[in-house]
Amino acid sequence: MKNYKILYEDGELLVVWKPSGIAVQSARPSVPDVMSMLRNEMAERGERHPYLGLVNRLDQPVEGIFLVARTAGASAKLDRQISDHIHTEKWYQAVVCGKPAEKKGVLVDNLLKDGRTNTSRVVPAGTKGAKRCELSYEVEEEWEEKSLLKIRLLTGRHHQIRVQLAHAGVPIAGDRKYGKAEPGCGQLCLCACRIRFVHPVTKKEMDVQVEPTFLISGSYGSRVGGGLRLGPL
Repeated sequence: MKNYKILYEDGELLVVWKPSGIAVQSARPSVPDVMSMLRNEMAERGERHPYLGLVNRLDQPVEGIFLVARTAGASAKLDRQISDHIHTEKWYQAVVCGKPAEKKGVLVDNLLKDGRTNTSRVVPAGTKGAKRCELSYEVEEEWEEKSLLKIRLLTGRHHQIRVQLAHAGVPIAGDRKYGKAEPGCGQLCLCACRIRFVHPVTKKEMDVQVEPTFLISGSYGSRVGGGLRLGPL
């Protein structure tokens, strides 16, 4: 059984969706990961030594879209796009506990990563080792005790969305690390639901979207459709 889906494929890149709970890449041979599964699939197709370069990773509890380059040239160009946060836009949806103070806004914090515990926390500006982080959000829907947010990630820090939302008083539903476990919430309700970028060879704008499984399941309702849109810049 495949624990991923290839949403788009050509000779230069793959756009891949993964569910929550599966690692994109793992250092332990005993732990299944999507990159290893992709290599196995390519081998089954008859590709003896396929080039698969991971462009952007997702944390294991996060579901959604990530990019894989098929050539070294595409990898370098896509890496530059991801780094500049200009030519690439990454959007997420999250169900959070509570309601943000404002319907839309920008969160700017300084995060410090603790490698021993694999966690990050918000610290005062100027703290040694801390990195500035920024995201924008908008409330899409509200229920009695939870809200659905659309989030644009403007920097890429360790556990950034989870830490910033928890610090703002609206932890993500199902976040056992930065929030609290809830009855009936079996996964982290955070999905990398959309990515816009420029194709490394054709230079066309690519816009790939999916719908989070925690919305499809009906637990919180469903609003956003999924799909792929290609067009010129």
